[in-house]
Amino acid sequence: MGTAHRSNRLTMNKAKTASPNNSEALNLQDTDPLVLAQALAKQLAIGPMDWHRLNSNRQVRAKEQVAAALVYLLNDNPDEALPRLEQAIGWLNRSIKAPPCPTHGKR
Repeated sequence: MGTAHRSNRLTMNKAKTASPNNSEALNLQDTDPLVLAQALAKQLAIGPMDWHRLNSNRQVRAKEQVAAALVYLLNDNPDEALPRLEQAIGWLNRSIKAPPCPTHGKR
């Protein structure tokens, strides 16, 4: 078994442990997808207290952008979703980086 396969299996196992139990899954199935996406976007958004610590974290920023894009898509607004998906790709492929903090001025 190759290293990539083992790594993929570990990732899948982690995802399984985060799965909701059966009663939670039933509740989620009855919930409007837009409400779920909005909750996810809110959960993944970087709050003001975490901004300096996480603003350059590529994984965190990509997740934040993808969640926001999903909200726009579910609101039938693909024109707003696309730039957020492009931003997420930019974070992941390292073609963009965090701008300097506006409260600290230019360095």
